[in-house]
Parts: sequence; structure tokens; C-alpha cells
Amino acid sequence: MKIGVVSDTHGLLRPEAVRALEGVERILHLGDVGKASVLKELGKIAPVTAVRGNTDREGPLRELPETEVVMIASRYVYMLHDLKTLHLDPAAGKFAAVLIGHTHVPNFYRRKGVLYFNPGSCGPRRFRLPVTVGLLTAGESGRFEAQIVELKCDGS
Repeated sequence: MKIGVVSDTHGLLRPEAVRALEGVERILHLGDVGKASVLKELGKIAPVTAVRGNTDREGPLRELPETEVVMIASRYVYMLHDLKTLHLDPAAGKFAAVLIGHTHVPNFYRRKGVLYFNPGSCGPRRFRLPVTVGLLTAGESGRFEAQIVELKCDGS
């Protein structure tokens, strides 16, 4: 099972991101969507679950939940925008992964057996950070593997 993980689109859904997400079974958006049309376009690729980011304050985006729990391959995944707002112990809660955005910095690591995954940003380029999307793969063992895909985009 392959899941697309995106964050911080800030109203821009790049064609490179759409191509990188082709073939995923589901898309998880970790906030700062920017425009509701982004979720609609992502929904043409695969079913979308999204959480609200700190800039999603207007229109239908303000109605997005701050956090969400999804089940993928019989494992629980916790979604939120900013890791600093995490108010639970994911390991104690038996979560396999915590998916976060906000920083625009792509990275992943494991702590107490839980995968923490920030796909970076596939929206407008920020500073000199890469433009990226994430892929989350559920293996047969039930362990999630994270992959960061750098998009080849122009300078914007």
C-alpha cells in the first residue's frame, strides 16, 4: 500500500506534485492547504484526508480538524500540522506513525518505535528548502517506510 503525504501547499498544487502522487491509494494533507481547490484536485488522484494548518483560517478550510487519526494497513496514524502542538504520547497510544508539516523541512525518524514523518512542502518554495512530497509505504510486516521525493521545479 502506497500513501501520498503532502503539506504546506499554500494554495499551489504543482503539476510535478500531481505526477509524483500518481498511483497512490490515498493522500494525507498535513495542513496549510491554502485553497479548497487544492483538496479537490488531489481528490481526483485518490481519496484525501486533511488537517488544518495555522494559515487555514478562512472558508471551508477553517472547518478542517486540527488533528486526525487514520487507519492504514491495520495501523493507526496520527496527523497534525505542527509537532509542537502534539499533546499525547504516540507510543503509549499505539500509533505506528505521526505525520506533521509546518516547518517545510522534509525529514523522518523513529522514536520509541513510532515513525515521525514530515514530507516538507510542495507549495511555494521557502528559502532554499527543496520542494518535496512524501510517500508512506506499509510493508507486509506492518512497519511503515517513509520516502521523500524531491520535485524538479523552476525557481518558484
